[in-house]
Amino acid sequence: MSDVPEIRPTNEMSAEERRRLVESMRPEDAEPVPELHEVDVPDELRERIEDAMSRYPELRSAALPALWAVQRHYGWCTRDGLRQAAAVMGVTPAYLESLATFYDLFRTSPVGRHQVLVCHNISCWMRGGDELLRAFCEAAGVDAHQADHGGASSPDGQVFVKAFECMGACDIAPMASIDERYYGPLTEDDARAAVAELRADAEAVPGKALANRAAAGGPEPEPDPRVALAEQGGHHPPGADAGASEQESQ
Repeated sequence: MSDVPEIRPTNEMSAEERRRLVESMRPEDAEPVPELHEVDVPDELRERIEDAMSRYPELRSAALPALWAVQRHYGWCTRDGLRQAAAVMGVTPAYLESLATFYDLFRTSPVGRHQVLVCHNISCWMRGGDELLRAFCEAAGVDAHQADHGGASSPDGQVFVKAFECMGACDIAPMASIDERYYGPLTEDDARAAVAELRADAEAVPGKALANRAAAGGPEPEPDPRVALAEQGGHHPPGADAGASEQESQ
């Protein structure tokens, strides 16, 4: 009788069956699935990975969330972190490494502690994206050419700057993703202020954060005092009549 378990959905297999199945598919010299009891996995990292695994019928579907957990825990996808995640998931480190090296947002080498991704696609480019990228580079002390070709970290290891493709926020162009949050529209002065605030461990230009907008669940804006005064006087604020007439004509 073969020692290889019957191939069926992995969520129906035990961890031991998954390990034997993966081993049966690998070359003899490939790194095996690490045993969980032999790997020291930080509790917080293990909990995040196991939580991701609980949300997918196919355990391998949790590979990308597991990689995000590793990167957020260590700052990049370290070899030890990949091995820890592999042990929790019951897969080979090589499988996780193949994903980490394929997707652009995963880092397989050390980068600056704060990550700044500056959009340089058409909408942002037309509104000064190149100038914004240069401002971030100058403030961080990194080479603009390197930032435009793979990214570059500041000498103090605090800031990583990279030109990036469209992030789907053209309405706030020119924009940047700073530590996984969207900011925009940004000016060159905003870029310089953002780098200074990141180095001081403060929130970068909070007034330009997309998440702080009322429509995104942020605080409601202060009411326009002109509207309140106009309402008290019993007449429309300037511009309101024009808007009403336009709606009536439609």
